[in-house]
Amino acid sequence: MKLKHFLPLGIFAGLVVFLAIGLTLDPRKLPSTKIDKPAPDFRLTQLLDESKTLSPSDLKGQVYLLNVWASWCVACRQEHPLLMELAKSGTIPIYGLNYKDVPQPEDPFDHPKRLNAERFLTLLGNPYTASAYDEDGRVAIDYGVYGAPETFLIDKEGIIRHKHIGPLTGDALVNEILPLAKKLEG
Repeated sequence: MKLKHFLPLGIFAGLVVFLAIGLTLDPRKLPSTKIDKPAPDFRLTQLLDESKTLSPSDLKGQVYLLNVWASWCVACRQEHPLLMELAKSGTIPIYGLNYKDVPQPEDPFDHPKRLNAERFLTLLGNPYTASAYDEDGRVAIDYGVYGAPETFLIDKEGIIRHKHIGPLTGDALVNEILPLAKKLEG
């Protein structure tokens, strides 16, 4: 009889423990099943030149960052000055994956999707060696992207070695990404 009364209390206590553990986790450190695996292959048109394509196979032989971004993404605007600084330093090539770009709500002319992304880079600067245009987001899904921005460090063999969720920070670049990139350059 007493066990009946303690069962709901025990279940409730267990749920509280799981909730407490979940609240202590950092959502930016979500594990990625793609780490240490080949970067998913794709061939997309480049954002700024539709006559050219971009594919991970084109990038083999170099260590690079793949930055998933969009013109509608507020956090992408937040990280953009850091990407511009990094590009100017020439430390590591940055390639973009423009993710599901849509017309801006404040856009009275309802420009085509690609034009919004082009305008974003014109206004804020272009840190990318090249940027692929992932209109429907299928490539981003293949990479396990939760949302923009996300940045992947990919080695010379085309293997994903690091994933950063959310806007890049100077701390993440200096303490995690660039040291690992230097090590991968070997």
